[in-house]
Amino acid sequence: MTIAPSRVPAMSPAPKIFAKPTPRNRYLFNPAQRRPILAARPDTMEDIPMDTQIQSDAEAELMEKARAVLPAGGFGNLAFDVVMREGLGGHIWDVSGNEYIDFLLGSGPMLIGHCHPDVMAAVNEQLPRGTTFFANNEHGILLAEEIVKAVACADKVRFTSSGSEATFYAMRVARTHHKRDKILKFEGGFHGMSDYALMSMAPARPGNFPQSVPDTPGIPANVRDNVLIAPFNDADTAASLIRAHKDELAAVIVEPFQRLIKPQPGFLETLREVTLECNIALIFDEVVTGFRLAYGGAQEYYGVVPDLCALGKVIGGGFPLAAVAGCDEYMAHFNKAAVDQDAYMTQIGTLSGNPVAAAAGLATLKVLRQPGAYERLFANGRALMDGLSALFAKTGTQAMVVGEPPLFDVFFTDKPIVDYRTMIQGDRDRLLRFNALIRARGVFKGDSKFYVSLAHTDADIAQSLDAFASALDALHAMA
Repeated sequence: MTIAPSRVPAMSPAPKIFAKPTPRNRYLFNPAQRRPILAARPDTMEDIPMDTQIQSDAEAELMEKARAVLPAGGFGNLAFDVVMREGLGGHIWDVSGNEYIDFLLGSGPMLIGHCHPDVMAAVNEQLPRGTTFFANNEHGILLAEEIVKAVACADKVRFTSSGSEATFYAMRVARTHHKRDKILKFEGGFHGMSDYALMSMAPARPGNFPQSVPDTPGIPANVRDNVLIAPFNDADTAASLIRAHKDELAAVIVEPFQRLIKPQPGFLETLREVTLECNIALIFDEVVTGFRLAYGGAQEYYGVVPDLCALGKVIGGGFPLAAVAGCDEYMAHFNKAAVDQDAYMTQIGTLSGNPVAAAAGLATLKVLRQPGAYERLFANGRALMDGLSALFAKTGTQAMVVGEPPLFDVFFTDKPIVDYRTMIQGDRDRLLRFNALIRARGVFKGDSKFYVSLAHTDADIAQSLDAFASALDALHAMA
């Protein structure tokens, strides 16, 4: 039930996959209507002036409107204090014309860069033919075929519109198949916004295993009784809990690369062995890792094959599209003709597999199949990780870089990061200061990740490392 891992070699020539960005008009407004921006930071800290950036009256007006009509002035994601206008390649621009090297990448979907010409051509070809039909379409069928070719566990694919839906349905189909209610997940693991997923995802006060802790109000009390929690990277404890509850568990769901934490040697293999032993579904949440760590995702990269997986982000090419994929044994429950009536699982979505998103996804995967694509992606990430580590050593900064080259972050700690409890021991306030300082220097990232793109150039990496060095100098000056 395993496949040999296919690790990325150290370096190979960069593929020609993205045209050089065209020059942009930096300021599409009256230059007199400019004001300094203050980077968003915790209330307990002083604001950091963003000396190299400005805010136009137009952006300030939009943010005022956002505060009037959106809870907290935003979409529930991040960066409520900026309004983005456009993206191209590895760069984004806000409404005020400020340009950033983008390591947020829309929280990951833009793996080959914003507005890749091949993706835009595919989308523009489909748009005049129709945007959605609530019926099969060619692009959706071909995308499912490509996923089946690429992903080891996939015999069949069922599309959804979001990763939250994909993980939700993966858990439901496991419960349907095994006729059991309970799910085991790992503390700190993120599986979207469903009730089952939002248990011990980020507990402020972690409890005793296997007790789950709701991450939000509004979750029915009985959900807590149906979700067991184990520590990530502790194979012995996980195996013990699975065996102890094997008659109640329908599935074990795990991010094979949990947030930013690599699996310890043997951890995923143990999960696979014990779930097979106990006849329990193993679900990989590959919404983030799918087509990112390798073309076959974490299953290829780490060499372990689950029964089911959830995919998202990259497969939509920047449009809303996700999927459940898995072996025929489980996926048969989506087919009324293949199972008894009481084993058929209804799943309907208005925009599931819509042709625009599927066309974008197909074009994205075609770019990723080009020779040297993953070597270049890993080389970009490795250069940033190594450069950051060297800067920490040079400046005597107590920090480390954690993750894999396509996806990593900085932790201000000297202790190894192996699970959720060690992860939250890092100095969070110091990380937020660092994030604000690099943003002030034209580098945009999320609160907790650097997403690396094929579109990032050597110049982008060099400029980013200069920004990191300057930010660290400023960070030490604040101490």
